Amino acid sequence: MTTVIDTDRIERSILINAPRERVWRALSNAEEFGAWFGADLAGQQFAPGKRVRGKIAHVIRGNAHVFFDALIERIEPQDVMAFSWHPYAVDAAIDYTQEQPTLVTFTLNDASDGTLLTVVESGFDKVPAHRRREAFEMNSGGWEAQLKNIARHASS
Repeated sequence: MTTVIDTDRIERSILINAPRERVWRALSNAEEFGAWFGADLAGQQFAPGKRVRGKIAHVIRGNAHVFFDALIERIEPQDVMAFSWHPYAVDAAIDYTQEQPTLVTFTLNDASDGTLLTVVESGFDKVPAHRRREAFEMNSGGWEAQLKNIARHASS
């Protein structure tokens, strides 16, 4: 896994021992995405312009009200999928819809031993200053864990 760090974006990559088609399905099928990401996305589909929302399966700091809530921005089969969302939106008292979302972009590339999956989350410089650092840090570690999750899911 490689790591690139700056203040506005998180970038992580992982080599997955699975064909590109398999990694793409794990990424682009909403129910499969939910299975490895840890969100209940049953019955939903990813399509550009469509919002997807599902309860997060694991509790973050006792916040049982946390949801995966994203707007699908772009789908280029077997190459790119992107969505916008509000990073680390865990405080029930905050109306995150008043904030500028970040953009999460997944890119797939062929590799000799499988598929190279890269995720870039950009736009942290527009997150309100009082929560920017925590959102960045939580999502930074979160993407490391999620890439391992999709690698396990797609390789099984």
